[in-house]
Amino acid sequence: MLEHHPDLTAAVIYGLGWAYLLMFVMNSFWVKRSYDVDGNCRMFGQDIPIASFWALYAALLGMISIAHLTGSDNPQSFLLRMPNSIKDVFNAASNPVTFFTLSTVGFILIIWLREYLVKPTTGWILLNLSCLYLTLSMTDYDFRQIVTKPDNVPIVGMLFIVGYFTWLSFNRAVDNDHRIASGRPLREQEKNEKVLVWPDLVYSELICMVALTAFLIVWGIVLQAPLEEPASAAKTPNPSKAPWYFLGLQEMLVYFDPWMAGVVLPSMILVGLMAIPYIDFNKLGNGYYTFKQRPFAIIMFMFGFLPLWVAMIVLGTFLRGPNWNFFGPYEYWDVHKLELLNNVNLSEWFWLDVLQRPLPIAPAGSEWYEQFGYILLRESVGILVTLAYLFLLPPVMAATVFRSFFQKMGFIRYMVLANLLLFMASLPLKMVLRWAINLKYIVSIPEYFLNL
Repeated sequence: MLEHHPDLTAAVIYGLGWAYLLMFVMNSFWVKRSYDVDGNCRMFGQDIPIASFWALYAALLGMISIAHLTGSDNPQSFLLRMPNSIKDVFNAASNPVTFFTLSTVGFILIIWLREYLVKPTTGWILLNLSCLYLTLSMTDYDFRQIVTKPDNVPIVGMLFIVGYFTWLSFNRAVDNDHRIASGRPLREQEKNEKVLVWPDLVYSELICMVALTAFLIVWGIVLQAPLEEPASAAKTPNPSKAPWYFLGLQEMLVYFDPWMAGVVLPSMILVGLMAIPYIDFNKLGNGYYTFKQRPFAIIMFMFGFLPLWVAMIVLGTFLRGPNWNFFGPYEYWDVHKLELLNNVNLSEWFWLDVLQRPLPIAPAGSEWYEQFGYILLRESVGILVTLAYLFLLPPVMAATVFRSFFQKMGFIRYMVLANLLLFMASLPLKMVLRWAINLKYIVSIPEYFLNL
């Protein structure tokens, strides 16, 4: 349970001063790079080096750093804090509907604006905005309690790493797309500097291994391991969370039964990954970065990875609090917070609300086959919806948006692809249905432990 404390301490202010100093050093190097590469811009009737704007920004960071390093004596009057109005906006945007919507919109913008996002200056601006958001947010005690937990610190680092390598892959892909369009050699062909495994590769790996070992030793000394008391059924953590790499699966348990979220969907993911080489008919893009030659494969993979996996890890780590309720990043994790949910099954909505009739129930003492018939009648709408989703929708897709895929892949490979896509789409669809109309299960047969 996180302790609520509204104060900004002197130690935090002093520590943030070193963070701003690091940003000042980083941007000082960027000023030199900008002076050599970016050139000038026309303002006020004269040419002004673009590097001068970066120099002003770096100087501002230096002054902020000095203010933090020298102004920690009276933390209560310290002015450089995250404004409450911005906190309220982020807290309001952290409900599940807005969070998933924004993550999906962000993914679409990454694909749509990739030509602009891959520019080094744009990437540097995004890095600075991320660092500024993090440092300003650290002035809030509740945010600091969540982010600086020893087992959450690697997740923060992972977000920066994922962002960098996503940017890098699109940077290489856009560059190669331009090269292909202009008839130039691919980046991988033009800059193919082959080296020997021994001693070049082994020597580099040895240096990296020693450096990483030293880093982990320092990490282990600075950050104490988040060990707790021995497990006890009488005292369980609230919230009780899986390891970070399983938080996506734990989030699925909110919307699916354990057999579906823990067995079927992960199995479909593994089977799908193994099936991709056999069902993919596009032979382009092997061994080099590209987007225009493989847009469908890249979009599907990245949608499954970023909004449906990384975003779920962020949601489960930073936004899921006591009783598995949603909390904003600047909101106190109050164990007494209670959100009333009136989730209903599709059969209950159909029979009770639409038809205004009670659910079909077998008479007492009925035979098993008669009870089974009543169960099928009760869940008939959900069963028909599920069958239409899995068996009727693929032919409709083959005749419309996936017509070219069907013609090139054939019936069997296309059906494998279509069903893998539909299983992947079932997670966001189920999430939206839960949030929009409080739909719990499409098919609910607790008598046989079958819920969809």
